[in-house]
Amino acid sequence: LVERLAAYPSYCRAAATWQDPGLVSRVLRAIDADGFARSETWSAGAVTQLPRGYVFPARAPSEVSVPIALALAKVADGEPLPEEDIVTLFGARGHDFSAVCAAANELRKKVSGEVVRYVVNRNINYTNVCYFKCQFCAFSKGKFSENLRGAPYDLALEEVARRATEAWQRGASEVCMQGGIHPDYTGETYLDLCRAVKASVPGMHVHAFSPLEVAHGARTLGISTREFLVALAKAGLGTLPGTAAEILDDEIRARLCPDKLSTDEWLEVIATAHEVGFRTTATIMFGHIEQPPHHWARHLLHIRALQAHSGGFTEFVPLPFIHMEAPLYLKGKARSGPTFRETILMHAVARLVLHPLITNVQVSWVKLGEQGAQACLNAGANDLGGTLTNESISRAAGTEHGQELPPEKMDALIRAIGRIPQQRTTLYEDVPEDKSRLSYGASPVQPMVLTSARKYARNAATGVRARAPQPF
Repeated sequence: LVERLAAYPSYCRAAATWQDPGLVSRVLRAIDADGFARSETWSAGAVTQLPRGYVFPARAPSEVSVPIALALAKVADGEPLPEEDIVTLFGARGHDFSAVCAAANELRKKVSGEVVRYVVNRNINYTNVCYFKCQFCAFSKGKFSENLRGAPYDLALEEVARRATEAWQRGASEVCMQGGIHPDYTGETYLDLCRAVKASVPGMHVHAFSPLEVAHGARTLGISTREFLVALAKAGLGTLPGTAAEILDDEIRARLCPDKLSTDEWLEVIATAHEVGFRTTATIMFGHIEQPPHHWARHLLHIRALQAHSGGFTEFVPLPFIHMEAPLYLKGKARSGPTFRETILMHAVARLVLHPLITNVQVSWVKLGEQGAQACLNAGANDLGGTLTNESISRAAGTEHGQELPPEKMDALIRAIGRIPQQRTTLYEDVPEDKSRLSYGASPVQPMVLTSARKYARNAATGVRARAPQPF
């Protein structure tokens, strides 16, 4: 039995069509992904207790519906799941939910054992100025977002190098660098960012630049994506984050991020990166305006198909929508992020669908908190991501789970569920013991220097914005 609102689920999912305009936002905030009543007060990013009634790790129940049983049998037989079976798994509730989580957890044990890995890293978000108009983003500063958290900034290369050096001294093996699409940035800017880090700390792994940033850099230099990726490799780039994926379905992207890369363009940049020799992550950002489970299933199928072709993904990272400060939510056009059930299922179903092509499923502690992360680790996930010194993008969206989880806390979180913590590199190699020791008891980071950004005016002829004299 599932509670619904006064309107049936199909009319709630299409609220903009069937509801009075004054009720649309209230309906969206009161429903889950299927259009039923949102029965949990839990939401990604909020510090709150997990909903009652969930047990992790789940035991395989004796009562399972036939469609769920058939889908899980295909996974056990090594048969790739088609879209309709993936949709069925995402709809699991009650005993079916427990069955899916138990199957994912057992598969995780076979692949990864009891080890949970994480990387000691530092986030460097070099600018929050962006001329794109993504409706979910509370981090970037542009014409329509100046009222959101924080002042516009554009880091000096000296500050980027300083942060990388400090991170290395605190035991980090990786810097993760991403930022807004600054209107003055060209491909040379991204090359300079890599060079600044490698000149300062030659041994630091540079994990940086979404496919959108790569495409932007190539375009501004007038070269192909492949040529730009080769240049980035020579400048010191190690791996790429598979972000800016959101939902790989153009129906959703047209509403969520209309001026960003299309689904095919995102896949093409990632495929080219794999061909050049880069490894990347793969992500999904879910729980906003998409109509799951079909959109979720299609996203996973895109990732699975590309991995079968290139083998370049290191891990899959579900990113639940943090709604609190997101413009789309504040305008009343999005749900309140995914429910807890949906969040757990995303990790569990990803494990089942992507096996054996992608062996690592990562949980974002900064979005789910420690308890939420532990639940996912008992439902198919095997990786805890990074320690994330100076995480700021989720923080800007409203998450309350902090900006760093040092190794001591990472280890305690993992051991609390009976698992074995292990530090790793970005490419899932072992970290030297002396390097790992540095990360424990590390000194607090020094205050950050945020260089103020200035206003820009788009040049109609070139499409590039020129610096204006007045500050923000």
